[in-house]
Amino acid sequence: QVQLVESGGGLVQAGGSLRLSCAASGSIGSINVWAWYRQAPGKQRDLVTSITPDANTNYADSVKGRFTFSRDNAKNTLYLQMNSLKPEDTAVYYCNAKRPAVFGSMDYWGKGTLVTVSS
Repeated sequence: QVQLVESGGGLVQAGGSLRLSCAASGSIGSINVWAWYRQAPGKQRDLVTSITPDANTNYADSVKGRFTFSRDNAKNTLYLQMNSLKPEDTAVYYCNAKRPAVFGSMDYWGKGTLVTVSS
């Protein structure tokens, strides 16, 4: 099992910055994809950024150039640095981890942290 705990959400003005953290524990050695998702009010949960087995970091077009995904392996912690925030970034942000399974993959999720960007 893998446990994920997000933190760092809050209220920020448009144009401001915020850094989210995700503390991971458990059988993290089995994880091959790490990601951040977000879900805005009334919308589906969408992928924001991910680190894939080829070591590439991918970003959704809506956040490219503003958000940065990083890891501190010594602390087993993931970070999402968010700059130049816009009201459209308001959402619950979720940490996600995937591992191979017999049929496809297994997903692990944190409970989410709320980011609210005021105009």
